[in-house]
Amino acid sequence: MAPRKPREREMLFDSVIALVFILVACVDLCDGATVVDVYRLIQYDMSGVPFGSRLASLNHHAASLHFSPHADLSRTVLLIPLRELNMSFVKEYIAESKPLGGLIFLLPRMFSFENKDGMGSNHQDESKELLKNVLDELEKILIHANLPYPVYFAFEDDNIDAVLTDIKKNDVTGQPATATTGGYKFVVSAPEPKKVVSPPITNIQGWLAGLKTDDDAHQLPTIAIVASYDTFGAAPALSVGSDSNGSGIVALLEVARLFSLLYSNPKTRGQYNLLFGLTSGGPYNYNGTHKWLRSFDQRLRESIDYAICLDSIGSWENELWIHVSKPPENAFIKKIHEDFSSVAEELGFKVNLKHKKINISNPRVAWEHEQFSRLRVTAATLSELSTAPEFLEKTGGLVDGRHFVNEAAIVRSVKLIAESLARHIYGHQGKNIQIFADNSNLAVNPSYVRSWLDVLSQTPRVAPFFSKSDPFVMALKKELEDHTDDVNLHRDVLDGIVTFYDSTSTKLNIYQVASVTFDLLLLLVLGSYLIVLFSFLVITTRGLDDLISLFRRPPSRKVKTA
Repeated sequence: MAPRKPREREMLFDSVIALVFILVACVDLCDGATVVDVYRLIQYDMSGVPFGSRLASLNHHAASLHFSPHADLSRTVLLIPLRELNMSFVKEYIAESKPLGGLIFLLPRMFSFENKDGMGSNHQDESKELLKNVLDELEKILIHANLPYPVYFAFEDDNIDAVLTDIKKNDVTGQPATATTGGYKFVVSAPEPKKVVSPPITNIQGWLAGLKTDDDAHQLPTIAIVASYDTFGAAPALSVGSDSNGSGIVALLEVARLFSLLYSNPKTRGQYNLLFGLTSGGPYNYNGTHKWLRSFDQRLRESIDYAICLDSIGSWENELWIHVSKPPENAFIKKIHEDFSSVAEELGFKVNLKHKKINISNPRVAWEHEQFSRLRVTAATLSELSTAPEFLEKTGGLVDGRHFVNEAAIVRSVKLIAESLARHIYGHQGKNIQIFADNSNLAVNPSYVRSWLDVLSQTPRVAPFFSKSDPFVMALKKELEDHTDDVNLHRDVLDGIVTFYDSTSTKLNIYQVASVTFDLLLLLVLGSYLIVLFSFLVITTRGLDDLISLFRRPPSRKVKTA
């Protein structure tokens, strides 16, 4: 029996050590974990200058806006609901580059493209408009700032609201979350963002050939209807751009559908070719439009009578604007404006003309039609915007969601475009003839408009994050194939001064952790319990002498030999 005692002692010691390791591992376990979808602030470089959120991973304790004025926030994540946002606080921390562990902005569900609820009462509409204005201002600040910490957006729900309530209680009582006091810990495990190499852009074009005379149909004059389909915003994974430029895409597709009905019958086919173009790279000086036009042969470019570009036509009430680069006195410009103005007057609203001369030496392209004008092609942009937005602004950001777009406005825009083009094509200028009259076979289809608007309002479309054969691009191509002929894709690479980084969305893990003081106390209590239990078991099974012998120093080798 004697040889077994060392082995038994060794087993007892191993058991104790294993229990201690298990205890230590369990000390830092959380009371529970919540997983939340989060969307990272865009990260990009412009001419080598960094902008946006420069980090993605996160592992800090959380605090609310009720933190102590003297608190050190360098290792703290601030959870800020948009409803409580203090814009001066955001400006102060960004302008003065104050240290932060991270920022998470909590957005109301109405800004989520998954939200199906209606707009609600007038009072609710007013509050939503206020929140929209606050978010719009916040987005402008964030996309033009260089933030050396992770910044994310999340949406309100019951779980994260409960977490925020607990965090506020701790902050108000003067017990902010730290390693010493415990609290909530926010963890995002994400690799270091990498540059997007050679971001692809894809232009889609379809063709409705006019009535042939003697020669090839390409000898006929051509009218181009164009809309840019991609977006840019503070959070690429949330940039759906329902108005900019989802409304333009929907209008182009419906105009293509209407004219495909006319052009399917030789008796009603006009002596104009219709070219439909869905272009990419719109927020970046319409880079895709530039490359698409450069791919045209000279004969096609010279055949274009004029191009009408559609941009943000889904949230207007009484007036639209036609933006041009050529002087209003130009005969072609006057004709375009007269065509649209006369139809608009019959429909009960107004179309204004806005002239903006372009500077060829300036790389900034404010409107899509300017890319045509640079190649001496007559063109105009139809928009609800009276002035051109600043670079990377009003390009389908966080506030450009489905609830802020008016379907009726898009339907009226389609009627205006279709009737104006038809009168030009069929020579009905000055005549009160409605080709696309309501309740006729050629009437605008509100259901078609609504269905495509819903699809676009759930599809983030930031071009650098599209794949070469992105399902959304393929869906646009198929839809255009249903209504036009000779549909093809023009693929290229986005070039310019902007470099993008990946990692646009991920999961946030929220843990409720105990304080170090509690951990040490728990360790002491459980350790004492294990020692007492171990001693009791040894005494009852082997006796007190065996317990004492466990802690007695073993005799040296010399003594054993003697």
